[in-house]
Amino acid sequence: MGVSIGIDIGGTKCALSVGSCAADGVTILHREEFPTAGLAWQTVLEEFARRLDAAVARLGATVQNIGISCGGPLDSRRGVILSPPNLPGWDEVPVVAFFAERFGVPVHLQNDANACAYAEWRFGAGRGTRNMVFLTFGTGLGAGLVLDGRLYSGTNDNAGEIGHIRLAPTGPVGYNKAGSAEGFCSGAGMTRLAFIRAQEQGLALPADFNTKELFRRVDAGDPLCTAVFKESAAHLGMLLSYVIDILNPEVIVLGGVFMRQQERFLKEIEPILAREALPFARGVCRICGAGLSENIGDYAALAVAGMEK
Repeated sequence: MGVSIGIDIGGTKCALSVGSCAADGVTILHREEFPTAGLAWQTVLEEFARRLDAAVARLGATVQNIGISCGGPLDSRRGVILSPPNLPGWDEVPVVAFFAERFGVPVHLQNDANACAYAEWRFGAGRGTRNMVFLTFGTGLGAGLVLDGRLYSGTNDNAGEIGHIRLAPTGPVGYNKAGSAEGFCSGAGMTRLAFIRAQEQGLALPADFNTKELFRRVDAGDPLCTAVFKESAAHLGMLLSYVIDILNPEVIVLGGVFMRQQERFLKEIEPILAREALPFARGVCRICGAGLSENIGDYAALAVAGMEK
């Protein structure tokens, strides 16, 4: 039995998936994860290789191809990871060469937003479209672009860095920029925004306050958290209007926080889009949460395994 391998590299933990991709979807036969915070890249890659060998041996399978999803910056053409901020010490890591030499199969590398975009386009909410934008809306705000039926990564893998756009002169810091889209429209950004607004009002939030608690308080009618959510949603509405006007996509798919609070966000952003986006472009663009749900990272890495060069 031939299988694909998905390798999802994160700053806190990594995940290994074994499965297959077909026209009708992704089948995951085995999945495991392990903590990686503070480990050297050589240690992490060796651990992946060890676990990969053990998993395919248990399944009685042979490896056909390997897909790697990792936060950028990276060089997908050379197969090199280039110093992601959440992976200290991962500088010029030849990750594709490592696995290609070890297992003798095709290996592909994509940044995590592109990988998720590709998976959603092939198997999720973007299936059947030619022009799709995917926004992560997780810890950060990254984007992957599928334009004219192809994943578009730009001249050097930096296309789609929507989170870096400044939406306001001041605000929560995201992507090393105060008032950025990532600062307002990400899980970590919304948390930082809540602390800023609480301090302005002389209020205190617990040190472990997060987006889950924020929305719990929104449900309870908390005025501070409700205002923070509405502020974030207003910035998201403006950001999506820019995306619609510039790229004219058929669908914008959002993961993470948006996916879990889709109806709430749509209620806030629809009037903004109606006011700000070009009517003909808005009329052909659907906005929705990720179809692959919380498993999108595993599907993304496996989808990358079967990508053509």
